[in-house]
Amino acid sequence: MTKTAFFMAVLGVLLQGPSALRAEDRMEEKEGAADISDTLQLCFSCHGENGVSEDASIPILAGQHLHYIYTQLKDYKAGRRASPIMEPITAELDKKLMLELAAFFSEQTWPGSTTKADAATVKRAEAMINSGQCVQCHLGGFEGASGVPRIATQHAVYLKKTMLDFKNRVRLNSAAKASLLSEFSEADIEAMANYLAALMVQPKAVSYGSEIQ
Repeated sequence: MTKTAFFMAVLGVLLQGPSALRAEDRMEEKEGAADISDTLQLCFSCHGENGVSEDASIPILAGQHLHYIYTQLKDYKAGRRASPIMEPITAELDKKLMLELAAFFSEQTWPGSTTKADAATVKRAEAMINSGQCVQCHLGGFEGASGVPRIATQHAVYLKKTMLDFKNRVRLNSAAKASLLSEFSEADIEAMANYLAALMVQPKAVSYGSEIQ
């Protein structure tokens, strides 16, 4: 390229000015939107449309707390939480995309529940919950906050498996929960799972501030 042609090319870019930069920004935004859109479709294939899971073994994500979702994605990626499905998926996610996914699901509406718990289940579950002081972290309505998940009206099947995984040291990303649940029998855990799945509350708005790292 001659000097004249080179300077003409540079001049052309300069003359376009901010409009050229805006076009580039729009292209980057479009590519970013495509990234989260494609990943969300992958999420929906298991967790349901907008995170409303219809499979009782797969957790509801719609309305779950942003910081909790983000932390779990980080734990899968780092190998602190094991899953043959989630680990390879999160291996491809960067921090920005994980935060965007967590924000998307946290902004959805938590679905209602038709689960019922009989009187015997309620009595047994409440005794276990009181002995374990579960409300200290999950709060009175079990709606959770920030890095503590909402577990009220979560699927009972998923809750039972999760608690058993902690009890049996299959899930290792919370030593405190593993220690606590090791004291409960499988029947106790099943009662708590059914009780929690039947609770009807609404999650509280939480400010996450500088907690996200």
